[in-house]
Amino acid sequence: MTDIPRRAVARTAKLASLPLGFAGRAVLGLGKRVTGLASEVVTAELQQRTAEQVFSVLGQLKGGAMKFGQALSVFEAALPEDLAGPYRQALTKLQEAAPPLPAATVHRVLGEQLGRQWRRKFREFSDRPAAAASIGQVHRATWRDGTEVAVKIQYPGAGDALVADLNQLSRLASLFKIIQPGMEIKPLVTELRARITEELDYEMEARAQAAFAEGFADDPEIHVPRVVAGTPRVLVTEWVEGTPLSAVIADGTAEERDRAGRLLATLHFSGPARAGLLHADPHPGNFRVLPDGRLGVIDFGAVARLPGGLPAPIGRLVRLALAGEAEAVVAGLREEGFVSGGPIDATAVLDFLLPMLEPIAVDEFHFTRAWLRAEAVRLGNPRSPAYQLSRQLNLPPSYMLIHRVTLGSIGVLCQLEARAPYRAVVHDWLPGFAT
Repeated sequence: MTDIPRRAVARTAKLASLPLGFAGRAVLGLGKRVTGLASEVVTAELQQRTAEQVFSVLGQLKGGAMKFGQALSVFEAALPEDLAGPYRQALTKLQEAAPPLPAATVHRVLGEQLGRQWRRKFREFSDRPAAAASIGQVHRATWRDGTEVAVKIQYPGAGDALVADLNQLSRLASLFKIIQPGMEIKPLVTELRARITEELDYEMEARAQAAFAEGFADDPEIHVPRVVAGTPRVLVTEWVEGTPLSAVIADGTAEERDRAGRLLATLHFSGPARAGLLHADPHPGNFRVLPDGRLGVIDFGAVARLPGGLPAPIGRLVRLALAGEAEAVVAGLREEGFVSGGPIDATAVLDFLLPMLEPIAVDEFHFTRAWLRAEAVRLGNPRSPAYQLSRQLNLPPSYMLIHRVTLGSIGVLCQLEARAPYRAVVHDWLPGFAT
């Protein structure tokens, strides 16, 4: 493999090769819920085979397909436990690795971006990739001044791949309900389409990372590596040595998982105030736990620009909801565009919101997979009052990315099974909450 498969027809064929076994036919053709079939007819072997092929196809395609898989992998914590195992293992691979590009292709991109004498910029350069991302892969090297660096190289054809993937994934969205039953896939694809193309510009990413590095300079708990050099398709930053967050999720002690969860929440809520940006790609592959206990953040391709910090109405409405001010909450939601149309039951709105706000209603909260699964059932069951009420609510475009990033962060906290004083984090960093 020398480049990402670029032509839409070729990439569509790859995506179409994802297994359409009995579980897939149940979703796509028969319209039955895979959750109702899994324990009876979908064997563990089929689940494992499906998961492995999902990883293989999305990983080979890279681009938007791999990014889509990474987004799904964050939400595996909401799956029923008997379904989660095979997908957890296969999709987590997408957070850390994908089939690498040949060295010749890597050298060609470096020559195009850093000049024909690119090797003179490095004391050492490893041709073996240290990690892979959705539109690029990372190599370890030593910069000419002796700094240990990470060199992120964009896959040739990544732009065409993104366009092809985001067009085709929406057509194949129902297939992915095998992985995440009940998830609304098409809105996720639409939101990805609107934001993901920004990640093609590594110079833009370099500016975002520099802003974060300045905002978190000398922070005792969160580390953002310095940008060394950047071009449109190559980004050189300081190397971060640490334990991948996925390893902490799998094997970390309770203390390690609790600390990582608290620091992840702190990054989420404090980034807009410190850097004017929200880190918008909260999957475990983007984080490392450093030997000194700090949380290292290593990817800034996806950010939301919030120069004024997080919107103050969010904090104000959360505070009012926790205080039981139902009518004031509805008035505020309507003002912000979350409620449109006719009258709505204010008490029902409060009943809808309060379970989601439980993590910050108490001084310390334990995020668990069981809690997330219960919320997924409550919000996703068409027979539940919460589901019925949600049909009267709207998500304004200006809040779309904040909403997705918050859900993604919660998914990672539930993977960590982290316990921490999240209310204190929100109190310190969410405008409007403490006032």
